[in-house]
Amino acid sequence: MPKGRLEAFTDGVMAVIITIMVLELKVPEGGGLGALQPLMPAFFTYVLSFVYLGIYWNNHHHMLHATERVSGAILWANLHLLFWLSLVPFTTGWMGENHFSPVATAIYGTVLLCAGVAYYILQTTIIRAQGPHSTLGAAVGRDLKGKISPLVYAAAIPLAFVHQAIADVLYVTVALIWLVPDRRIESRVGRDAEAAKEAETAKDATRT
Repeated sequence: MPKGRLEAFTDGVMAVIITIMVLELKVPEGGGLGALQPLMPAFFTYVLSFVYLGIYWNNHHHMLHATERVSGAILWANLHLLFWLSLVPFTTGWMGENHFSPVATAIYGTVLLCAGVAYYILQTTIIRAQGPHSTLGAAVGRDLKGKISPLVYAAAIPLAFVHQAIADVLYVTVALIWLVPDRRIESRVGRDAEAAKEAETAKDATRT
């Protein structure tokens, strides 16, 4: 099946998630800068979650760019990812409104962990459908960042009950790791396109 509808649907859901999240930010009572101070925890969680959603959207775009076709299993795996991402506004608001309480911070990390696992499942489902030697399979390789991130989340969740600041630092650390653009898929797609072009040129030369 073509992948156009999957991309359009995912982009639409991501846009709605970000819209819901920004609407959770309350207008301060007062016109001075001091009125913003009580809103800083909520604003910090919004910025962190916005970065995470941007990372997922960016990497999802690159992953589908390297995907030739989609199947029913891929569609369900994508919905599974969107389910966990749709909970980000709720956990973002909860953690911000309660000033990073241990329980809210741990639940926030749980949603991030489940979203990371869901993304890995989607990636694995696509590679299984296209083969390990496909563009995506070759580009992903050992996927160290994808394997390290869930371990950091898993450590941050219980540490939130020791001190929530430790968990918050770990969440920010994972975001910073992924904030650096991942060029693996872009490079692989470029090499495959160049190889295909050279093969086509060689074929035309043989015909003439």
